[in-house]
Amino acid sequence: MSLTIDVTGLPEDRLLFAPSPLAELAAMLHLLAEPAHHPTLHGWATATAARLPTELADRLTEADFLWRHSRADFLIPSRPGATLAEELDAVDRVDDERYAAAALLTSCGAARLSYRQSASPLTDEGARERARELAAARGPRQAAFTELLLAKPGEVRRRVRRLLEECGEAFFADTWQQLLPSLAADARHKADLLARHGLAAAVAAVSGAAALEQTADGRRRIVLDKLQDTAVSATERGGLTFVPSAFGRPHLVAVHATGWQPTVQYPVPEAGLPEAVSLDLVQRRLAALAHPIRLRLARTIARGPHSTGELAAAWQLTAPEVSRHLAVLRKAGLLTVQRRGRYVLYSLDLGTSARLGADLVEAVLR
Repeated sequence: MSLTIDVTGLPEDRLLFAPSPLAELAAMLHLLAEPAHHPTLHGWATATAARLPTELADRLTEADFLWRHSRADFLIPSRPGATLAEELDAVDRVDDERYAAAALLTSCGAARLSYRQSASPLTDEGARERARELAAARGPRQAAFTELLLAKPGEVRRRVRRLLEECGEAFFADTWQQLLPSLAADARHKADLLARHGLAAAVAAVSGAAALEQTADGRRRIVLDKLQDTAVSATERGGLTFVPSAFGRPHLVAVHATGWQPTVQYPVPEAGLPEAVSLDLVQRRLAALAHPIRLRLARTIARGPHSTGELAAAWQLTAPEVSRHLAVLRKAGLLTVQRRGRYVLYSLDLGTSARLGADLVEAVLR
């Protein structure tokens, strides 16, 4: 499963790496709405939420479905500007139907009713009723927002802009000034990789969950390792933009809907934090530990290094059986191996296992 972006024939000058104040503000708002997604940033989220004026905090709660579960596409610009005001001016130039469709996608959670079908909820009664139905299922706040957007899109747009401007004044502006040098440096580094070593190197540097592939028929596509099945052409839509984010980890956010130029917001590397691993590797690790015998072996080697013979004796298995199971765990990257004389000793990599879940580590150490 993946999101693929076709870049066949796309000129390099249509590939852009640039920081975006609006996209970073959206990442911060998502963090404030869903701090559990970002354990390394709990301190910032707690301190910032505590400083927010009560009235602003309440209005953020009323609109948080624009960025809580997914970002409205207009919040991640494909042509980043120098300032938040400049980017908000560009949002103001988006027509009402595209704006409403992007907002309804996040508030109603249904791609079917937005820009991915021809009927607009602003003009088509069937699409309008579907939007109301889906919004109502998600609670009174979403329902009220949807009703107002359908009736008075201009008023909603003014409210959202003012809300974002107030966030800029309350907490974003100072933080952005601190972040901008490092984000700009990261964007320059990726652009330099593109110029010197080609697109494959630049994409690989964006994330361990991104890669450039060439198909059998010679097409080139960027593959984002995400749990979805979607394909889009950057060539047909005029380009592709990569936006670095200091507040984005672990998300790799992609704008890919019809009517919008593909844009990817990626987390910049953080010292001491591991790189993203592929979904295939995660699945192999889960499958490796799902087998009852391998889980028993993991329990033993979590407590200390053991040889194949010791594991066979401990669990009344043959040495070849143990070797086969250890090979699966090793291929999944769950083992560390050391030699002591003629003995090969195996240990469970607790750091890697912990990334699968604290409950797993507690269970094997219990």
